[in-house]
Amino acid sequence: MKLKLCHYLGYFLFIYALLPERHNKVGRNEKTKIHCVGDGAPWIANQIARYLGSQARYLVDFYHVCEYLAEAAPTCGGGEDKKEWLETQKNRLKTGLLEEVFRALDSYQEAGCIKDCDAPVRRCYRYLDNRRDQLDYAKAIADGLPIGSGEIESAHRYVIQKRLKIPGAWWKEENAADMLALRINRANHNWEHYWQSKKAA
Repeated sequence: MKLKLCHYLGYFLFIYALLPERHNKVGRNEKTKIHCVGDGAPWIANQIARYLGSQARYLVDFYHVCEYLAEAAPTCGGGEDKKEWLETQKNRLKTGLLEEVFRALDSYQEAGCIKDCDAPVRRCYRYLDNRRDQLDYAKAIADGLPIGSGEIESAHRYVIQKRLKIPGAWWKEENAADMLALRINRANHNWEHYWQSKKAA
């Protein structure tokens, strides 16, 4: 079973899923593989490693990486070629050619005397270099998993708010947590599997 968990701005689903006492409620067991997507902030990767260990694979949001590449593109691509350069790097990332991306950046890195705020290529190179093990987009694509967090960034509306914020509703904390567990299972298409596992227990 695959449990798709991604980080979104409010990180409610993310934090909820990490709490050990909630794992069985969202269908996690020792065989579960968890796919996480986040914006590259070190604390996210650290928390995933701490709570999910080897069961989880963490990927930096593809759009976030592309923002860094887009800032480097005018220097590396030059003039009208910057769009083509950017698309080339995006395709390389999606097909597992990360080292090609580094080579495309390396020769354009600004001199050390230039301030970081004026060195978009150096910032991009450093950002990617510090997250080499979080950029395996080819594997995620091959597995049919998301490489961006947009799906979860909008999910708070139809997973959480649509049920928990209906007019006139109020919740005890433990009841809201249980309802959210059911909503996550349903959103992940694990509804039948979850109830079958409860019957078998």
